[in-house]
Amino acid sequence: MSSTEPSDGVAVLCGGVGAARLLAGVVRAVDGAQVTAIVNTGDDVMLHGLHVSPDLDTVTYTLAGAVNTETGWGLQGETWQAMAMVRRYGGIDWFNLGDRDLGTHLYRTHRLRQGASLTEVTAEIAAAWELTLTVLPVTDDPLQTRVTVADEGEIGFQDYFVRRHHDVAVSAVRFVGAETARPAPGVIEAIEQAGVVLIAPSNPIVSIGPLLAVPGVREALLQRRSDTIAISGIVAGKALKGPADRLLVELGHEASVTGVARLYADLASTLVIDDADRDSCAQVEASGMHCLVADTIMRDPEVAAQLTRSILDEHRARTQEQNR
Repeated sequence: MSSTEPSDGVAVLCGGVGAARLLAGVVRAVDGAQVTAIVNTGDDVMLHGLHVSPDLDTVTYTLAGAVNTETGWGLQGETWQAMAMVRRYGGIDWFNLGDRDLGTHLYRTHRLRQGASLTEVTAEIAAAWELTLTVLPVTDDPLQTRVTVADEGEIGFQDYFVRRHHDVAVSAVRFVGAETARPAPGVIEAIEQAGVVLIAPSNPIVSIGPLLAVPGVREALLQRRSDTIAISGIVAGKALKGPADRLLVELGHEASVTGVARLYADLASTLVIDDADRDSCAQVEASGMHCLVADTIMRDPEVAAQLTRSILDEHRARTQEQNR
């Protein structure tokens, strides 16, 4: 097989809780060794001198079966004594880091300071949790999502998302460092070689947007459009989690599956929408995408696995039909 010949593998563009829940199903439907998760690092932040990678950790903890299922992030059974001490001293306490979770950030920061790349450290952490899939940061280079909010100007993403509970209006989003960032080793190859590329039901603006801003990623997807399938994270006009619906409207898009289709039409040939949006199929297809209706609300990993199987079966059938 050449370096760019598609395989039976699945590459998933990821960010946040929705992506992690999808991946929990993908690795049930597909051999984990055939799955590559390409994960947003625009949310990464330095706190207390530690390099925190929220999306990488959410993916890892979810697939390890260790995530806090109530929040969708962090570890279950967590304790908070370290943060209680920070609070006692008057330090930064608006971004909660549990005691066990701190161990991950301590290890990551130590290894990065030793000269390891984020890709290398991520692989080490995934191996320690005995994950079977490949987890890749989109880039090893600095990448920072920043948003412009009313009366304050530009602030960091975690300031917006956590400290302000994403309840302030956003007028612009910028991905600092994207212009000079390089895709992490294996990222472009995963997109080129996958039999199917999935765009997870993540926030299109601040979860998938940073991935597409890294030079080479969008271009690789354009070449694989016929094998790329996006899953809408907007259901009946609302985001299942987070501020995606409000961000879309604030930045001039439509908070609907039609709005999502317009954002992804040049990159993906199919958009998967929930049963609740079945009546919008014609509008989705008017954007130039095939529309697949399914149960996209991933209440548990088996529902996510069934969604994955439906997507892969549909893609296989469409490919066979086109090749006749």
